[in-house]
Amino acid sequence: MKRLSSLLLLLILVVACNEKEEKKELLPIKKPDPIIMEFGFKLNDYDVVRDTIESGDTFGSILATQNLGDNKEYDITQKVKDSFNLRNIRVGKSFTLLRTKDSTKVLKAFIYKSDISHYYVVDLRDSTRAYKRQLPITIKRRTIATEIDGSLSATLHEAGVQPSMAQNLANIYAYSVDFFKIQKGDRFAVTFYEKYISDTIYAGVERLEASFFIHKGKKIYAFPFKQDTTSRRIDYYDEEGKVLKNMFLKAPLKFGYRISSRFSKNRFHPVQKRFKAHKGTDYAASSGTPIVTTASGIVERTGYTAGNGNYVKVKHSSTYATQYLHMSKILVRKGQRVSQGEVIGKVGSTGLATGPHVCYRFWKNGVQVDPLAQKLPNSEPMNAKFKPRFMKEMEPLKRELDSIAKVKFKN
Repeated sequence: MKRLSSLLLLLILVVACNEKEEKKELLPIKKPDPIIMEFGFKLNDYDVVRDTIESGDTFGSILATQNLGDNKEYDITQKVKDSFNLRNIRVGKSFTLLRTKDSTKVLKAFIYKSDISHYYVVDLRDSTRAYKRQLPITIKRRTIATEIDGSLSATLHEAGVQPSMAQNLANIYAYSVDFFKIQKGDRFAVTFYEKYISDTIYAGVERLEASFFIHKGKKIYAFPFKQDTTSRRIDYYDEEGKVLKNMFLKAPLKFGYRISSRFSKNRFHPVQKRFKAHKGTDYAASSGTPIVTTASGIVERTGYTAGNGNYVKVKHSSTYATQYLHMSKILVRKGQRVSQGEVIGKVGSTGLATGPHVCYRFWKNGVQVDPLAQKLPNSEPMNAKFKPRFMKEMEPLKRELDSIAKVKFKN
């Protein structure tokens, strides 16, 4: 009987020990904190303070709030001033302090974000030194295809693209699409590269690689291409290698205008109250809107007349000349050479005008003609020897655009 009791007691002890072991195994294992690296420092090792430069702050005043000891901030300032221009610290910019984690909270590093991608470090760990660094930049490529719904900027925003790309597209298609006449239902597709900082912070469009725009039923491709690979100059060509850039822009204003009166042989003059020929195209816009020359050339004449108000006339070649009337301000002088798209004046209502606008006049062989009815010359065509290289680079880009657009538009 005693033997049986001993066996039962032993069994109970074994079971109890096993239960304790099982309970031990069920205890959660604490995972180590994830390592956080930023600005080249392991932040886990520091007491991290993030703040923003406020009015009245200086590098010295920020250091004075730290546990550095007498006159230490002056010594540090003198040592780093040649590497870090302390006068460039601006209100609203962010900075980070890295301090020891013990009760003394001794400052070990000061980090100042000068812009979205650059920062300065004042490193106090061993010896005092200052240096500038750039955050890692990633370039990502993508293609979008969409329909215009509202403005071009609004459509891009809806597609998750920075609206500033609208200006890039407007510059590329300035010779073939009037962006103030685009309509709901017009379509475009574009392949482009975007810049990201630290792989997460969106920093805008880096460059465009290919695009097409469908306007008034016409599909216009644009592919950037360097004829001279050592040059910085990039021109845009369609799928056949024809240059998009024309000798003349579509209009003398870039944004914010409407055509208020067209070229006409018999128009009722709103000031003179009689019918007469109107040998120009009126673009209504806010007073002060920049007026640009539609083509490169030499300023042939500037001045003022009772009818024209302040005006500028530009000679582009032996065939073509243009004139810009009713300016509030003239910004060029006679004999000055101007480049296509250069601002030559500002919209006004001087002379015979009922409101702010620019009357754009166009001469061909000494005769005033309707600029909107002219088939104007392109710029210098692509050199034939470069065309095979262009076609080889262009064709896969075009296939990609068309493929994505086909899925998106389903036709």
